[in-house]
Amino acid sequence: GLQFRALSALTDAAKIPPTLTPTPVPMTRRRPMSTIMPVRSFSSFDDERHDDVMTEEVARLVRQHAHQPQTSANLETLMKTGRGEFLHKTYKDDVGGKDGEHAATEKILIQVAGFLRHELPIRLAHRIVDLNRVPLMMDMPSVKAVRDLYLTSFLELVSVDKEIQNEEQEEAFSRMLEGIYERHAGVLVQMARGAFELRAAIKSGAVECPTSAKSANLVDADGTTVVEFDKMETTHDFLDRFYISRIGIRVLIGQYLSLRQPAVQNYVGIICGRTSPYEIVRRAIDDASFMCTRKYGDAPEVIITGRLDLTFPYVPTHLHYIMLELLKNSMRATVDWHGVDADFPPIKVIIADGNENEDVVIKISDEGGGIPRSNMDRIWSYLFTTADPAIQDGMVAFNENVDHSVDSPLAGLGYGLPISRSYARYFGGDLSIMSMEGFGTDAFVYLTRLGNTREPLPI
Repeated sequence: GLQFRALSALTDAAKIPPTLTPTPVPMTRRRPMSTIMPVRSFSSFDDERHDDVMTEEVARLVRQHAHQPQTSANLETLMKTGRGEFLHKTYKDDVGGKDGEHAATEKILIQVAGFLRHELPIRLAHRIVDLNRVPLMMDMPSVKAVRDLYLTSFLELVSVDKEIQNEEQEEAFSRMLEGIYERHAGVLVQMARGAFELRAAIKSGAVECPTSAKSANLVDADGTTVVEFDKMETTHDFLDRFYISRIGIRVLIGQYLSLRQPAVQNYVGIICGRTSPYEIVRRAIDDASFMCTRKYGDAPEVIITGRLDLTFPYVPTHLHYIMLELLKNSMRATVDWHGVDADFPPIKVIIADGNENEDVVIKISDEGGGIPRSNMDRIWSYLFTTADPAIQDGMVAFNENVDHSVDSPLAGLGYGLPISRSYARYFGGDLSIMSMEGFGTDAFVYLTRLGNTREPLPI
């Protein structure tokens, strides 16, 4: 079981074990979907933009949920809930595992399912409204498809009784969430496709370029004004909100579905109480070296120093994704800067922590030539990329339902760093980059040690 958990860290964050097959079954006492959901897709939730392709009942239902506040969680709360520490003391004897294992009783699962039945429609409604209001992006075909996907899941959830009170209801609810989790697996790639569509529409003139993105003194060879996509702040703020929210939704569902599986030592759901940064970095080095060797025929050495014995509560899949992205970037920069036939200087990883430190800090240093200061803001942009146009076209055609992997097309599309920062910030950490042009780059990953920072939920 522990080996499987370790391997799962190499794929999707909060990955559902393969034993969970997404085969939705009828819910007990569900309202018929046809009574609230129109067959046709919808267009708007703004009254002034509302048209006839959507029923007013659905619009009202979404607005009603979007006006409700979201309930943020943190690592500590998720772990305590999974252990049953928020159940009445009468039930406490039913919970205990042994040797660090925590068996989730039916009472815990019913409690968590009840929270998700209340919380998930609210979070989805907030995003549906946001997806429908963001300028320019809302008109992109891929973004419309994501919006419809969120609406489908929202309507499916609100069709269930608000109170989940018994084992049969909880079982049926879990089957529904398995289907929703799988249905949303490809959303990250789909939204990346939407960003690509927006870039293409602006470049072709089909969409007017925002004034803020028009360069004051740069023109293309044909005399047209250069579009500085990294300055489209409204679009970037929207994408930050969307991805932070998406991480939260997948953590909540992934945690619940994982609690339904046999207990694994040191784990409470998807959270490992003894996450080892050293072991995660080692696995990320293996993956990044594989990717680098596959492309260049060789890969730089990576040296790890510092607190190699450190463990702390965290979601291993999140940390693996961040480390893989940073190491992959460092290896690529090192090989490109020194040349494939050179003796590469090693990449250095330092894991720092002290008993009084508020953060676990991981530093990755390379000698890959650094980043020009004028480009530093662009590395966090979802719309700025130096990827080859053929790679970008390949991304548009890409349709695999994975968030990130060693084969993901997101590797060359500028999404890795901003998504990594969102993962770090989700539980109160951060990611920063310092660079010395002509020499190399240092990346700092900050992770909170105590796990008591609440989710930064977007409005």
